[in-house]
Amino acid sequence: MGTTTEKQYVAFAGATRLAEGTLADVAIAVIRAASTATTIQPLIFDAETGEQIDVDLRGTEEEVRLRLQPVPRTPRPPGRPKLGVVPREVTLLPRHWEWLASQPGGASVTLRKLVDAARKVSGDADQVRHSQEAAYRFMNALAGNEPGFEEATRALFAGDAAGFSALTESWPTDVRDEARRTAAGAFTGATA
Repeated sequence: MGTTTEKQYVAFAGATRLAEGTLADVAIAVIRAASTATTIQPLIFDAETGEQIDVDLRGTEEEVRLRLQPVPRTPRPPGRPKLGVVPREVTLLPRHWEWLASQPGGASVTLRKLVDAARKVSGDADQVRHSQEAAYRFMNALAGNEPGFEEATRALFAGDAAGFSALTESWPTDVRDEARRTAAGAFTGATA
């Protein structure tokens, strides 16, 4: 039996981290925090992408939990879909199709090989870019008014781990720690 990891989320009320975990667990924590009559609207973020997530929190805790349960995968029919093949349209010029058709294995095999090779070459750069974008989305939502925000953003995109760490030091602890966690992959080969 293989293990699957559910996406992780984090919720903040102002500069305070309320919860982190599965979407259902975080949503329940937000409902409970809202019931304490806090005037700050809690925000939920995708822990990997830094994107703010809108969640329907109407109903009881059990109704919300049921609504947010992951959808079970339906069994796949036999054949190529078992391999995870997804058909999509690709638009190329005639010369591209001619070249692909002349390659061993045909167009699909050649395109898969080209994509795999490109992923290997740009893997580290893609990870850095992904981390920078995720950290920026989170920081923009919760740290945009913090001292040194613009300088920290420049340090993030410049790959300056020491500068980023120093510039975020005065931020509220939970916001600072989440910004640093989200940005960690942006500093490949550096220490934050």
